Amino acid sequence: MIGFDYGTSNCAAALMKDDTPQHITLGDHGRYMPSTLYAPSRDVVSYDLANKLPSSAQTLFKSQRQLQLVKGGNAMRELREDDIPTYLSFGDFALSRYLEDPEEGYYIKSPKSFLGASGLLPPQIALFEDIVSSMMLEVKSQIEKTLDREVTQTVIGRPINFQGLNAQKSNQQAIEILTNAAKRIGFKDVEFQYEPVAAGFEFEVTLIKETRVLVVDIGGGTSDISMLLMGPEFTKLDNRNAQLLAHSGQRIGGNDLDIQLCMRGLMPALGLDSLAATGKPMPTSFHWQAASINNINDQTDFYSDKNERALKQLIKDAGEPHLIERLLKVQQERLSYQLVNSAERAKIALTNSNDINVPLDYLSDALTSSVNRETLFKANARHLENIGKLIDNTIVEANCQPDVVFVTGGSAQSPVLQDYLNNYFKDHPVELVTGDHFGSVTAGLARWAGNIFR
Repeated sequence: MIGFDYGTSNCAAALMKDDTPQHITLGDHGRYMPSTLYAPSRDVVSYDLANKLPSSAQTLFKSQRQLQLVKGGNAMRELREDDIPTYLSFGDFALSRYLEDPEEGYYIKSPKSFLGASGLLPPQIALFEDIVSSMMLEVKSQIEKTLDREVTQTVIGRPINFQGLNAQKSNQQAIEILTNAAKRIGFKDVEFQYEPVAAGFEFEVTLIKETRVLVVDIGGGTSDISMLLMGPEFTKLDNRNAQLLAHSGQRIGGNDLDIQLCMRGLMPALGLDSLAATGKPMPTSFHWQAASINNINDQTDFYSDKNERALKQLIKDAGEPHLIERLLKVQQERLSYQLVNSAERAKIALTNSNDINVPLDYLSDALTSSVNRETLFKANARHLENIGKLIDNTIVEANCQPDVVFVTGGSAQSPVLQDYLNNYFKDHPVELVTGDHFGSVTAGLARWAGNIFR
């Protein structure tokens, strides 16, 4: 039995040993596998999965994916004829293959961000199920190699809300995708736990008395806030409903911070806020579409032939055409992920530096953009305010003030977020405790798995 954090940024797993969560090494990925997948063609994802599934699941899967498997088989033959490797890659290995030639292949980062999207058609849902299944199977296979035994029971973390609109329907769709994927690859017992609650379980073992804990979990895709009644008398319970006082969650996370920093810090080098030859402002919609790597519709529109034609016309109208030419290069060479990845690296670097120069030489020789912490703060001021509103809502719903605030999640490392939270709670006599930014949720999921599957 394991706790499985299928995260927006990373996948991780842990199990209980001697009453303590132990993170499981995922082969060459280490403890954390970035949530990315690369395939030489989108059509081969289902085909590759069909040949890796447990034999008990293959017959049903092949009957459900007949069209996809025919297309995948054709794609595989073409790849072999062109002497192109046909295997899938995950984590950092996926990013490396994408960066080698962004125009080729199929690369997806943070598929969890899409699972609750409104308006997904059945073929899109099937594709996301297969992407999730492939990533989960990679993690499960590495776990079983490390442990040298089969793993069949898991608790998977989930955000409070996968999407902001139609939250109930969105959550149901996402949970169905995750459940189908997990059972397809061989998990027999699959349960879910809210990610901030799981993080709270890991903090709970440090308490010596009953305590009201406000968990602030800022992850890669969502911000989740929970007010929990915690203490040593609760740690072994397999039902905690009575102690879960309030929850709030929204799709605001590290990906959004990256996108906003990309827009404010990097996109000016691609013509954002520039002027047309007439002196009028240039449109900004193309820049937003390029940066919105967590929005299926925006990415589809950005890479359309219609957009390519529109950008070429925009170059003719621009007062500084060389800037828009860089945006066209992003469109033609499918560089959106690389551009936002540059922003993500800049965000991480700003944890230890006040300002940096971001290399953009893949767009133009020796091109850089200067960004600083103030850029990051201004770019995300609205998102930070929304996180504050989530905290407000949770406290109001719980009808009590916290005794302690437990802050976790990979994005909580950002100095602008730390500064915001310190400022938010400066007038409240409450202690802020920082957890293992990447590991608290995984450890808490393992604790919960140990309680409910024992």
